[in-house]
Amino acid sequence: MLKTLHTLTRIGLLTGLLSLAALAQNRYVVHLGTGNADSIAARHGMTVVKSLKGSGTGVHVLSAPRNSNSWKVMQDLAADMEVQSAETDSPILLPGLKAAAMVHPSSAPNAAFPFDRTPTSYYRSFAANGYINQPAALLIQVSDAHKKSAGKGTVAVLDTGIDNLQPVLAGSVASGWDFVHNNPGGKELADINQETTPILDQETTPILDQETTPILDGGSAIVLAQETTPILDQETTPILDQETTPILDSKKFPAYGHGTMVAGLIHLVAPKAMLMPVKVFAADGTASISQIVNGIYWAVDHDANVINMSFSTKEPSAALERAIAYANSKGVICVAAAGNDGQAEVVYPAAYSTVIDVASTNDSDVRSLFSNFGGQIALAAPGEAVITTYPGNRYAEVWGTSFSAPLVSGGAALLVGMGDEITPAQARNALMQAVKIGQELGAGELNLLQAVTSLDKHGKDN
Repeated sequence: MLKTLHTLTRIGLLTGLLSLAALAQNRYVVHLGTGNADSIAARHGMTVVKSLKGSGTGVHVLSAPRNSNSWKVMQDLAADMEVQSAETDSPILLPGLKAAAMVHPSSAPNAAFPFDRTPTSYYRSFAANGYINQPAALLIQVSDAHKKSAGKGTVAVLDTGIDNLQPVLAGSVASGWDFVHNNPGGKELADINQETTPILDQETTPILDQETTPILDGGSAIVLAQETTPILDQETTPILDQETTPILDSKKFPAYGHGTMVAGLIHLVAPKAMLMPVKVFAADGTASISQIVNGIYWAVDHDANVINMSFSTKEPSAALERAIAYANSKGVICVAAAGNDGQAEVVYPAAYSTVIDVASTNDSDVRSLFSNFGGQIALAAPGEAVITTYPGNRYAEVWGTSFSAPLVSGGAALLVGMGDEITPAQARNALMQAVKIGQELGAGELNLLQAVTSLDKHGKDN
């Protein structure tokens, strides 16, 4: 039964990825500069699917006939003098799917780990004391940094959306955009049909087998089907496994909640900053390069100060690099996850020079076994058993570099709140005033007090 459920989950996820990959082979992200997209598409027997919103840079998605040879299409586009760059609209899988998370109903008793649910005033809302004063927050000196800044501006969360009704976050969620469904909003629940997919699928709601789950090496958790519904049963505490999906149907929604969990960590660090939901990933954890690039341009053009990107791809992308450069040129601070393969490898967008590449540690300043490392890393932040928000009035305990990056993005928002405008380079330098811990983790462990003090002391000369 156990192996069957796990196998079926993986098959369901793989089927979705294969479908997206097939679509990518038929679609191309093309940079035309000032060229006319319709005329160029017609010249190559293609059609214009969309032109990216607000970029003003001539980026378009073109579609070739279904049976076209991808190599030949790329060759023809490369030979066209009006085409500055072209690439397949490659699929991207949310790397947080390799991490595990524990979900707790806010009113449930302590069960899997000690968690103080005492309601505590926290800037715009009330939150559980165990979230506000968790070990990770103490380690990176959140409360000490708040004596100088509690954040300002807007942090764009390029992810699965944000639950704008989550009580801890509700007062801090700005208007956003949903690039999955192409409409305003960016809500976490946008993919969910409540009539056909109940939030608690009683047949597939999982718990984590602690004895057989290699959480620390970034592997996937083994899940067990439950006969009861844990979130509705206040006597139990369920655990969410991001790769095999917990709370929703495990074949359809493996990434549900990821954006809200990321947003909760940004809010923990920078509670006075606004959270901009830019939904580029569906609840199945899939996106395309064009959606992500579109999301970056949109966030920049809608006055984001910081962009958090808790995802990665091993393949470089000219369109993605150009979007990052556009953000940098507009003074937007970009932060990304280093990846969860436990290797010294380069992933994008984290590896681009103007992006702050964040690895993961435990609360003892030791590199997480699942975390990537190496010369491209800027710094590290806690990424093991970190407590954050989850859709509904719930909290989660999470693992992965996906959850280290937002702590640094929150740090960037603290710097924005220090007064004068800060450039991406100045923010990077300030955040890298970290605790040196070696282990091929760049400048070391994030220390928010040192970051804000450094900026306060040296200002724009830092």
